[in-house]
Amino acid sequence: MKSAKYIILAVLTLMAVGMQAEDNAAKWEKYGPTSKSTKAGFIVRAGYVIGGTTPLPPPAEIRKIKEFAPKGGFNVGVDGYKMFTRRWGIASGLHFFYEGFHTVAEVKGYYMRMEMEGDAIEGYYTGCDVTNATFWGFTIPVVATFAMSARWNLSFGPYIQFYTSTGFNGEVYENDEGVSYLRVDTPTGQKQEIGRGTNSYDFADVDGENKMRQWGAGLEITFDWKALKHMNVFGTLDWGLTNAMYPDFKAVQFPMYNLYATIGLAYRY
Repeated sequence: MKSAKYIILAVLTLMAVGMQAEDNAAKWEKYGPTSKSTKAGFIVRAGYVIGGTTPLPPPAEIRKIKEFAPKGGFNVGVDGYKMFTRRWGIASGLHFFYEGFHTVAEVKGYYMRMEMEGDAIEGYYTGCDVTNATFWGFTIPVVATFAMSARWNLSFGPYIQFYTSTGFNGEVYENDEGVSYLRVDTPTGQKQEIGRGTNSYDFADVDGENKMRQWGAGLEITFDWKALKHMNVFGTLDWGLTNAMYPDFKAVQFPMYNLYATIGLAYRY
């Protein structure tokens, strides 16, 4: 996946810049392991989550994003770390999260499945598509840590997620031009006009089956700034590399990736 290559390149660049950062012995003694010792400990984290589940890159069928709003998610957890040298170490942990988003997009020829008056229909839709997604679960990261300076720390590596609850639902309705219709089965199939409130979709319950994957994997990058002796301000990006839907679910014609960031506070033990 090309996006993963760009992430890795950015991380390597930041590490190179970090090697040139201020190397003040007093600061290392105050905020981190000294050159004469290694250190192990725990970091308790809590933060606010923003982001979304999206195709990368967005397909041409999505013509315009009219609304986008995070669900106000959260992420809490604990990481254990071990520094092998003053700059290098390893960390892993367990994080509990809730994340999600709401979006309204104008689409044209967008293949989808929906329920209409109790019957399921599939085809190529033109109009406005409303989507609401939610994910509850746990993340287990295994990351390398690099001390860019006495106060700045970078962590980077893979993660795996397990979802305890998922949701991906919405409805469709007329766009600003009053257009809302579905071409049944094919791009030139029977034209089915669709009004607001007469249809919906729920990919977590398709004929009694959840079409959303119950686990995911990706890459995680975290920046920690040591604000106080034991207190960090941090930012984390979880970049999903697995499709949020099962690959045999054909009602979504392209992979959907979870892309969520967390901003918060952490306490170092």
